[in-house]
Amino acid sequence: MSAPLHELSLAELSRQIAARALSPVELLESCLGRIREHDGGLNSVLLLMEEGAMAEARQAEAEIAAGRHRGPLHGIPIGLKDIYETAGIPTTAHSAVLRDHVPAQDATSVRLLRQAGAVIPAKLATWEFAIGGTSFDLPWPPARNPWDRMRDPTGSSSGSAVAVAAGLLPGAMGSDTGGSIRNPAAWCGIAGHKPTYGLVSRRGVLPLAWSLDHAGPMAWTAEDCALMMSVLAAHDPEDPASADGPAPDFAGAIAAGRKHGLAGLRIGVVRHFFERDVPCTPPVLAAMEDSIRALRELGAEVAEVVLPAFAEYAAPGNIIARAESWTIHEAWLREDPMRYGAYGRQRLASGALVSASDYLHAQRRRAMLIARTFGAMEGLDAVVFPTARGTAEPIGVDTLSPRSPPAFFARVFNLVGGPALSVCNGFSDEGLPVGLQIAGRPFDDHVVLRIGDAVERALGTRSRRPVLEMAEA
Repeated sequence: MSAPLHELSLAELSRQIAARALSPVELLESCLGRIREHDGGLNSVLLLMEEGAMAEARQAEAEIAAGRHRGPLHGIPIGLKDIYETAGIPTTAHSAVLRDHVPAQDATSVRLLRQAGAVIPAKLATWEFAIGGTSFDLPWPPARNPWDRMRDPTGSSSGSAVAVAAGLLPGAMGSDTGGSIRNPAAWCGIAGHKPTYGLVSRRGVLPLAWSLDHAGPMAWTAEDCALMMSVLAAHDPEDPASADGPAPDFAGAIAAGRKHGLAGLRIGVVRHFFERDVPCTPPVLAAMEDSIRALRELGAEVAEVVLPAFAEYAAPGNIIARAESWTIHEAWLREDPMRYGAYGRQRLASGALVSASDYLHAQRRRAMLIARTFGAMEGLDAVVFPTARGTAEPIGVDTLSPRSPPAFFARVFNLVGGPALSVCNGFSDEGLPVGLQIAGRPFDDHVVLRIGDAVERALGTRSRRPVLEMAEA
């Protein structure tokens, strides 16, 4: 007996569509039905674009029937974090400030998805302007973790992670300035990839901090993220940070991993991050040891590597993020700060206290950390460490507040710009997912995704889905 559609990965659905064993219309109807049945208790969808999506699905079905299959995303429903601009469709950033904002153009990544034949059925919940936290004082409620609705999905790509984890959509777009793809991926038990800085265009994605912002895919598996990256990785002259060069061979990397495992790869374990700098909880430590064993069994050479202490990355990263986000929001905050939620207002306004000297010193420190990080990674194909210190906390927890220890390890690779992927590498005794972070050198995204795919398959974590409660009427 075949599995229900919502339990299949994006890659599995793609193969069925290509073989004409599954209709894009049938798949979309399944997604819409599951959203109606379950999202009332999860709040992952801000705007359902049912009519337009159905027209896209019917077009995909007709094209595939006529032998015009565009590629692996043709007919696949992909949700958008509601900071991705969509022509003629509201893009709110989950904020009253932009409640009536209707862009004239699609973001570049949205255009690329549409050109690949993807179906776009929903705009998804986010923390306000990708920074405001899990807030209850915004026009729409925050998303809830499908593994336990009283737990937080964290963010800021909260709705994207929840929709994928709950099987409402096979894939979604997120953004990552300080971990906003990888952190909710870890707490919701999915795969989330922060690409190399400049590999995926950010034009038309509402900015938070220009020099730290990344746009990227979120899906059930690393293979799914690789399929999305094969469409998203493209030079965009309208994004001044966009890299102009050949895209990696994502499909080839996954195929090589399936054939040869990880033989020939050298992987460093950043043990001081999770044992000394920010000691992790027992479920995370146990999952890390399982992952390290799996890497060795897959043929990789695994050794400990020492990077700068975690706190050395956090301080300049926070200063840069606050200064740049204040610059973006200054005019709106001065005009009417009360349109923002309390978290968003406080965090964005704090950037006004960062001096030019502070910012320049932070950027100088950043350059030193980039050199030290990739210098320590010389001869390595990737490094691994946890995504989060522990599992999902109760709904509404403020993971960005000054706290000891920090909740997540993601900031490091926003600051240095290399690719970083979070995959599910285990579960706690309570049944909550744990995340492994795999990070690499710039433009080695295909290597990182190959390792993620191999680890997922070795650990067998992708057969376990959250059991959803029925949405309240």
